[in-house]
Amino acid sequence: MSDSEFAFPTSERVDRVEPSATLAIGNAAAALEADGVDVVDLSVGEPDFPTPDNVVEAGKAALDAGHTGYTSSNGIPELKEATAEKLRADGIDADPGEVIVTPGAKQALYETVQTLVGSGDEVVLLDPAWVSYEAMVKLAGGDITRVDTAPSFQLEPALDDLAAAVTDDTDVLVVNTPSNPTGAVYTDAAIEGVRDLAVDHDLTVIADEIYGEITYGVEQTSLASLDGLAERTVTINGFSKAYSMTGWRLGYLHADEAFVGAAGKLHSHSVSCATNFVQRAGIEALRNTDDAVAEMVDAFESRRDLVVDTLADAGVDVSVPDGAFYAMLPVDDDDQTWSERAIEEAHVATVPGNAFGAPGYARISYAASEERLREAFDRLFAHDLL
Repeated sequence: MSDSEFAFPTSERVDRVEPSATLAIGNAAAALEADGVDVVDLSVGEPDFPTPDNVVEAGKAALDAGHTGYTSSNGIPELKEATAEKLRADGIDADPGEVIVTPGAKQALYETVQTLVGSGDEVVLLDPAWVSYEAMVKLAGGDITRVDTAPSFQLEPALDDLAAAVTDDTDVLVVNTPSNPTGAVYTDAAIEGVRDLAVDHDLTVIADEIYGEITYGVEQTSLASLDGLAERTVTINGFSKAYSMTGWRLGYLHADEAFVGAAGKLHSHSVSCATNFVQRAGIEALRNTDDAVAEMVDAFESRRDLVVDTLADAGVDVSVPDGAFYAMLPVDDDDQTWSERAIEEAHVATVPGNAFGAPGYARISYAASEERLREAFDRLFAHDLL
């Protein structure tokens, strides 16, 4: 073993970011569980349902058929066509040549930010915002302007604030609907407001629609389906949430061919391509899982109602999520300490709101069984945390 005091130098861009707060909490929960502690983990946004059987079988069949080599960098033609079909069903005028298939929607976002954002470019985030947006922008050298949507978590009431924040110097606006961490589904009026600002200030929009299939009694409008937004929007989606395929790592981005050509360079020099047999399972997911998705969404809605009703009965007022599977709990001003107490004392894992730009809140994921959700609330109430 060397006695050298050598330390690997790290780049300034890496030093600008912190590890993912959601994964950090998940790791803490896993460590407690390894010590035999029963932790109710409401921190990670992972459906507790298995991947639909037909999708698993499609993956197995692809392996058996020998689909284990490289594919064309941007994805196999059949999956790009199925993806374009899905986008067209959402009102987006999509062609397979405008799609890049990626190892997860997070990779699609990373490639998009790296392609769009350079040193000093301004990116506007709508708070509360998913934790990785900030990190990705910082890694690209960009600067961040934040617009708060609390307490309703809807964009429409915050359009004036957004209009005040966006200028001709703004380069990119990130819009995530349904939202992680709030579950808010933005109204058509809000999305039209985004369109007007994007056109007026000639900016690019990143539309993160990973939860687009998970809504409760409302319809999600894809941003790129609006005239004026189609040509200036990069749409991000994937398979992890709606199809319960988190570990398969499969996602995609859609934009015009010029952007796809630019982003494709980064894609080819980083991940080469998404996994061959996983892409073939993705075709099955897009085309033959409507019933399975509907069953999962129904279960999430029941869990959403349980969360909202339980908190209402305890006098805790929460904004009712219209999509995704998250809720923001109003907690102490020091939400970091509250979340630490929740896991240490009650053995319930949550994510402090400050990680999303929402101090005073904690995010819970109700992608867990109703039994575990009830157990979590029993523990939080017993320790006077709610």
